[in-house]
Amino acid sequence: MRFRHYDSLRLFDVVARHLSFTQAAEELHLTKGAVSYQITRLEEALGFSLFIRKHKGILLTPKGKQLWHTSQAAFHDLENLITQLREDDTSRITVGMSTYFASRWLSPRLMNFMAEHPNISLRLQPMIDLSDFHTENIDMAIRWGKGHWPGMHVELLRQAPVRPATGTKTAAGLAGQPPHEWVNTLTLLHDRENSPAWQEWHQRADEPYHAKQGGLVIQDPNVRVQAMIDGQGVGLYDDLISAELNSGQLEWLSDISMPEYGYFLVYPANALNNPALRAFRDWIIEAAEMPG
Repeated sequence: MRFRHYDSLRLFDVVARHLSFTQAAEELHLTKGAVSYQITRLEEALGFSLFIRKHKGILLTPKGKQLWHTSQAAFHDLENLITQLREDDTSRITVGMSTYFASRWLSPRLMNFMAEHPNISLRLQPMIDLSDFHTENIDMAIRWGKGHWPGMHVELLRQAPVRPATGTKTAAGLAGQPPHEWVNTLTLLHDRENSPAWQEWHQRADEPYHAKQGGLVIQDPNVRVQAMIDGQGVGLYDDLISAELNSGQLEWLSDISMPEYGYFLVYPANALNNPALRAFRDWIIEAAEMPG
């Protein structure tokens, strides 16, 4: 007959440790009678006695001692395994961000984090929209914007003012036209439908904004960079396109920028209870404060 009373073994372990029904009952928040009854039921299921009841207390029987030593070892192994599994879970973190930020800013610095925290497993998840936060099991996100994400904890990582840029060939064809001329002739590249960024830039430049039906939406910032190089339009960008600017593939079209934009850490309020996530947060904040 199979033994089916494994739930009672933990109670037995407590009684054996104290050699007292009374003290075991206090630890388990049960009555002494309930503990004694459960031990009797366990002995009946086992088919042998676990304790010798004496007037002044109880003692383990030889079989009781043998079972207790084995159950102690088993519980110890289970607790160690659970602790290890919990540590494994909390040392695996997923950070969502655009491939643009990951490749142009984070990647050159990332090996420093991995060297400092070899026990943390980090997964970088390409991320377009904040709705991906839950569908992709993201623990923390790095988002470009003005820091307005209700319901989330938000910390500024680095300022990233944006201004218009386009491909060198496109810029050459404009012959120094002022903004009110080129904004009406070039295709405006957007990061998403109904993005307010271009409208805000027009207001900053004191230019009338006309939402064009022919505007081009390209969600991936790296793909928009290539679109500008290929002469497909003009985009709002930060200094992370410095390689293309230095190589002569892109040019700024205006000095008018929007300094309120930047990259922000975005995460749920309790996320930093995870030590691995807090370690990443502390590291990237420090890395962002360093020049270069």
